[in-house]
Amino acid sequence: MKKILVVAALMLSSVSTFAQHAVGSFNLQPKVGVSIANLTELKDTDPRVGVVAGVEGEYQASDIISVSAGVLYSMQGAKGNIGNSNDATNRLDYINVPIMANVYVVKGLAVKLGVQPGFNVSNKIKKNNLNAVDNSIKAQSVDVSIPVGLSYEYSNFQLDARYNWGVSKALKWSDAKNSVFQITLGYKFDL
Repeated sequence: MKKILVVAALMLSSVSTFAQHAVGSFNLQPKVGVSIANLTELKDTDPRVGVVAGVEGEYQASDIISVSAGVLYSMQGAKGNIGNSNDATNRLDYINVPIMANVYVVKGLAVKLGVQPGFNVSNKIKKNNLNAVDNSIKAQSVDVSIPVGLSYEYSNFQLDARYNWGVSKALKWSDAKNSVFQITLGYKFDL
């Protein structure tokens, strides 16, 4: 009987360790990861692999629903035949502001959906074969996308995978939209 009580106590203590954050709590999460970005509507392009980094805050509204907002630097764009340049990298870097609703389907696993305005901070074409940079690219200053994703949290570490589906034009001279897949690792600090 003692063994059963000890095992039950251990199981209950592990359940409370992995429980969601308390309702009404707020946490900050610095995160860093990789982005794999491309531009739709442009032929003969390959993804640009870059860095995404920043911080998100999350408010636990109920046992299964939370709301998060953040500020992320994201390297986006595409490689290939861009505009008048062959073998070039279109460097479109953004400060993105994801605003997400998170639904926890099981402990630690959340499904995410939201809206993300992005503000262009760099727009260059690097001609790979000439090692030259063209600063004359005309990018839209604001980008809007719909982020959809999943995250898993274990011991305050969170692995997040999301796809940012661009809904506004990224370039002034094309109907191309951003198409970005991001994987990040973050750590939650309760406040």
